[in-house]
Amino acid sequence: MLREYLYKDFLKNGSTPEEAVMRTNRMMKEKNLFGKNGVAHSLGARSFEFFCLYYLQDTFQAKPTNTARKLGDFHFEIWNTLDDMFIKDEFDKLSLCMPRGSSKTTTVNFALSTYLAAYGISYFTLVAGKKEDDAVEFINDTRKAFVENPYIINTFGHMLTRSIKLKMYFSNGCKIQAISSGTSIRGLKHNGVRPTCIIGDDYQSAADVITQEARDKKYNTWTQDAEYAGDDPVYRDGKKVKMATKFIMLGTILHRDCLISRILKDSQYKRIVKKAVLVDDIDELFNSGKWAELKKIRYDATNPNAEEDAKKFYLEHEEEMKFPVLWEDKYDCYDLAVGKYYPNPSAFKQEMMNDASKLGQKAFHDIKTLPRKEIEKEKDNFIKTILCCDPAVEVQDSHDYSAFIVGSKTPNNFRWVRKACIERLEYDDYIKKVISLLKEYPDITHLWIEKNVFSGADVRDIQREINKDPSLIARDIQIINEHQTKNKEAKIRAIGGKIDSGFIVFPQEDKEFTDQILAYEGEKFTRFDDAPDITAEFDRLIDEIQEVQYISFLDKSALF
Repeated sequence: MLREYLYKDFLKNGSTPEEAVMRTNRMMKEKNLFGKNGVAHSLGARSFEFFCLYYLQDTFQAKPTNTARKLGDFHFEIWNTLDDMFIKDEFDKLSLCMPRGSSKTTTVNFALSTYLAAYGISYFTLVAGKKEDDAVEFINDTRKAFVENPYIINTFGHMLTRSIKLKMYFSNGCKIQAISSGTSIRGLKHNGVRPTCIIGDDYQSAADVITQEARDKKYNTWTQDAEYAGDDPVYRDGKKVKMATKFIMLGTILHRDCLISRILKDSQYKRIVKKAVLVDDIDELFNSGKWAELKKIRYDATNPNAEEDAKKFYLEHEEEMKFPVLWEDKYDCYDLAVGKYYPNPSAFKQEMMNDASKLGQKAFHDIKTLPRKEIEKEKDNFIKTILCCDPAVEVQDSHDYSAFIVGSKTPNNFRWVRKACIERLEYDDYIKKVISLLKEYPDITHLWIEKNVFSGADVRDIQREINKDPSLIARDIQIINEHQTKNKEAKIRAIGGKIDSGFIVFPQEDKEFTDQILAYEGEKFTRFDDAPDITAEFDRLIDEIQEVQYISFLDKSALF
């Protein structure tokens, strides 16, 4: 490896191939190849790629003694970009948008921080992670590189002099500190020096993009806090003697107006954006041809072996169904489709494709429906049944509907909506509607009612009506009365994959309800969202409620 990268280095610096061979052979005869101030040390100072592949070889080189994967071409592209940033000092700000699972934290954050400290390039490196646990993990991994890695120790010696919680101090005076994204960066110094490299690693979370206020706050925190925490370059006699603070934003696009989306529009930043699947239209790929056939097999609610049959279908047509991916040694086509895209296409586009452009467009594209009598044929297989109610106050055309779902679950976790309706009802009629549904479906064990509208007054009246009816009071129906506090937009879009894939089955007869679901384009773009909202609550609750277990008592005479 040393010979290979010496040769590349000589070519890069203007040598002819013949000269590069001659000079490489001469260097390889040096006595000190890998020791302190040796050939490898000198080469690493000029090539971040060589540093990673040699000094961090147990992380980045696939060997029989480790579980490392073969690197993708994009990893080398990013290392070369970091060469330009830190060794050539060509620019000061970089935004790297890479999909989940692409090893961005290891390839960039861990490797770069280790490199900058080893060579003393960054006097004070500050890494801001999403939460403190991420900061702790980063410090632990970096500490091991300096106290356990034999290649680093052989060349650089035992550099780590002190490690206190989230801070590391080195013999060359450098410091690495990790913080959570909620910690203020402004004012942090090391021996009076401001951070010389600031890395935001997954700096934003889902909570930071839910509302416009949250998005603005996160963006302002970075631009008004982090970016002012650094320092400007220093020039003497027209020559730069000190680099400016380097800024790296590392993560994925979570919203079309999130922090990273805005940074991508900032001309001060050099930008690299990658996606896991190398196609132009991910929806077209996974909803046509053989993939559409596989989807139909995988989400056949009546087939208890749907998962196994889908995998078998894929293996039979694997060559035909393969598609290009960013990292061949990591991303599996079947897992990307069945494990990640179908359950939640919106999240897949954000986390794996760095594409948040579809927010504000339709959340649902297809709904699986069956005749109600066909759904009821599964009745013997239902293990849980619940009635979910979201009442409305007014009955005018401009106001929300009262929404109702009677739904069940089978052992394969498919959801079966047995009755779904949206109606405008006066208060007394709403109470009667709940009681009639409880009577129509004797296997309902739980009743969930949204609390925001009537603050529990309707629950008291419903309980009173239940107590009057001998058949209902004997069933011991459990009533759950909750306020809705979650972000509605995020909650509804989270079930997009389940509905599109047919994981939730609806009755054909309840077309008004399913039409409202299909019409949903986002909280700010859709007039009515009662049907998708109550469906999202049903999807959550059917997993959370506990099946009621009844105890049977035998007459004592049966014992004798």
